[in-house]
Amino acid sequence: MDLLKDLHQRGLVNQITDEKGLEKHLDSGQVTLYCGFDPTADSLHIGHLLPILMLKRFQQAGHRPIALVGGGTGMIGDPSGRSTERQLNNAEVVHDYSESIKNQLAKILNFEEGDNAAVARNNHEWLSQMTIIDFLRDTGKHFGINYMLAKDSVESRIEQGISFTEFSYMILQSLDFQQLHEKENCTLQIGGSDQWGNITAGLELLRRSAAGEQEVDAYGLTVPLITKADGSKFGKTAGGAVWLDPEKTSPYEFYQFWINADDRDVIRFLKSFTFLSLEEIAELEKEVETQPEKRVAQRRLAEEMTVLVHDKEALKQAERISEALFSGDIKALSGEEIEQGFKDVPAYTSEVKNPQLLDLLVEGGISSSKRQAREDIGNGAVYINGERNQDLKHTIGEQDRIEDRFTIIRRGKKKYFLIRFQ
Repeated sequence: MDLLKDLHQRGLVNQITDEKGLEKHLDSGQVTLYCGFDPTADSLHIGHLLPILMLKRFQQAGHRPIALVGGGTGMIGDPSGRSTERQLNNAEVVHDYSESIKNQLAKILNFEEGDNAAVARNNHEWLSQMTIIDFLRDTGKHFGINYMLAKDSVESRIEQGISFTEFSYMILQSLDFQQLHEKENCTLQIGGSDQWGNITAGLELLRRSAAGEQEVDAYGLTVPLITKADGSKFGKTAGGAVWLDPEKTSPYEFYQFWINADDRDVIRFLKSFTFLSLEEIAELEKEVETQPEKRVAQRRLAEEMTVLVHDKEALKQAERISEALFSGDIKALSGEEIEQGFKDVPAYTSEVKNPQLLDLLVEGGISSSKRQAREDIGNGAVYINGERNQDLKHTIGEQDRIEDRFTIIRRGKKKYFLIRFQ
């Protein structure tokens, strides 16, 4: 299928600077495109996934993607989509963040095989070599103040105030496009919808810096902002952002984010984030309409995304945890899986290796008093690793500890507690 047509059918196109021109350009042969990712944290989150996957879609269509890490612009801060100025990080922090992000991008894009292998670049390479005189004389002269003030990223901040540092960000990103155009023959920049002003500014710099202000065969494309049907922000959970780093968001939590997708969102997410054919997605849409309780589409979405960002083993692990929690077979889990699956439940560290269950319920804050603890045990409301225990004299022994480190106690139907042993 024609690439642009497929992107439109999946709802992945927000704006294109010249659609007919880009379509012809893509048909003419391999195109080099880029997207930038500023290192504002030590990990990307799922809000970054759409542009990353757009690079992958172009790569699968035979084009050559450049993943640009903003080691230079990350020290300035993009005002786009923000009402306040970003906190500025020092060079060492930005460098460490840049390396982490580059490693994450390498998990999704193919940097090794074929004549369209992805390329990683860092704009610190050219921005750090530029003097302020060079910047003002060679680049600043191409940007009128009125032109910059008209951009949404600047206009929206005028009343609250914007520093010259952030005001200049647009020019720095434009320089990226110019550098990649000259060094890599890059002719397409993609980004989120909030990057439209920066992208068009880059095209303006290419045109103005060309001899005689001639037309330049270069284009810009933005992807839409992903929203959720219930009005909540996409990519956020009660625990915060959903990160791509498994140390910050475990594969199980990542899997759960997607499997909990609203019926109103799941088909849109399948089109936007997965590489399933539109025909298969149409079949899954029928499942949502006729058998929503089975959540077939959600499971498919969670499977695809977990394998894409992590790997098949991470998916198997997430599925094992989910199944164990559903069935109550907690003993089937490993210590690592216990830590993932019960990361957000109340936890207590016991200094006693073999505590009495009655004492543990009180000391761990599971029951409010010994009298309540006796009632809970006697009423059959206490479960150890998924198995009901009504023995008032029970001692938590080796048989109750998973890998000799953890015991999961459940009180009632849904209240879980993680007991750690030193």
